[in-house]
Amino acid sequence: MNAESMIPLNPRDYLILFSLESGERHGYGIVKGVERDSGGQVRLDPANLYRAVRRLLRDGLLKEGERREVEDGEERRRYYAITDLGRSVVRLEAARLASLADAARERRLIPEAGESS
Repeated sequence: MNAESMIPLNPRDYLILFSLESGERHGYGIVKGVERDSGGQVRLDPANLYRAVRRLLRDGLLKEGERREVEDGEERRRYYAITDLGRSVVRLEAARLASLADAARERRLIPEAGESS
C-alpha cells in the first residue's frame, strides 16, 4: 500500500500517528499526547484508541515496540512506534491540512495572527 492511497486520513488516526512522530509511546502516553497536541479538544477513550491502533498496525502505519515493565515490575506495557509508511502518511496528511487551512485563511474563515474573529 502506498501513502497517497491512504489520504485523507481519519482525524483520530492522524492524531495518533502525529503523537508518535516524536517517539514510541504506550497507550496512555498516546492518549495524553493526542490530548496535548489537540489543545485538549480530543480525548480518546481506551476502546477507540485500541480499535484505531489495531487498524493502524494492520495497515502497516504502526508497529509494536518492546514491552517494558512498569515501575513496580509486575505489569508490562505495550509500546507502539510509527513506521516509515506511517511517517509518510502523517506528513502527507499534515500538508493536506495545511493547504486547507491556507484556503480557509484566504476566505477569511480563520483570522490572521493579531486579528479578532
